[in-house]
Amino acid sequence: MNPTPDEIKEWSEVAAGSAATDRAPASVEPRAITRSGRRVLEPHERISEVLFGLIMVLTFTGSLSLARAGHDDIRVMLIGALGCNLAWGIIDGVLYLMGCLAQKGRNLATLRAIRAAGDSPRAQQLIANALPGPVAAVLKPADLEMLRNRLTALPEPPTQARLSGTDWIGAIGVFLLVFLSTLPVAVPFMCLQKTALALRISNAIAIGMLFLAGCAYGRCIGRSPGLIGLGMVGLGAVLVGLTIALGG
Repeated sequence: MNPTPDEIKEWSEVAAGSAATDRAPASVEPRAITRSGRRVLEPHERISEVLFGLIMVLTFTGSLSLARAGHDDIRVMLIGALGCNLAWGIIDGVLYLMGCLAQKGRNLATLRAIRAAGDSPRAQQLIANALPGPVAAVLKPADLEMLRNRLTALPEPPTQARLSGTDWIGAIGVFLLVFLSTLPVAVPFMCLQKTALALRISNAIAIGMLFLAGCAYGRCIGRSPGLIGLGMVGLGAVLVGLTIALGG
């Protein structure tokens, strides 16, 4: 997993503090080492979940035939779209928890390896490997040694990684993003009797949501929001078409 801006900032602060003291601060707790080092949901994760939910529901609305669609067909489509996104929201939430637990387990294993290596060069190498590249590149051996001393001075870490309340909140957030992204696209079919009009409004809402998600993603990566928004609309159309063509 690539380091987030928050992780880079956090490690930069740790590295800067190591130049001033080689004693572990009293405020640091062992469980802090095994946390995932991330916000509940990073902006790009929220955008990805919304896009996933949109693409899933569009595979249902996009396959609706205006010529043959009746009330029962729309009802079946709505049940299928809502049920599919409900199931995938749960699956994505479980996968999110698995990812958090795996990351915490890696953090704990790295800490144990550093402590077991003692003052050998291996310990410094382990610390450098755990740091984001831009931070590790500016650290000198003396800085890495100070970090090692601070990690060694910490109390004994937990025996195993555990999920925290924040991790569960993140999983619930993933579920809600996937499931709730279905509703704006499905609402026109619930409120309007004319299938053709409902489909046009639904598609317009979906295009608007894709564009807004693309703009948000553009801001995350430092690119033009408008261009990325238009590109996301095109990408969404291609992915929906492929999903329908492949029987998804």
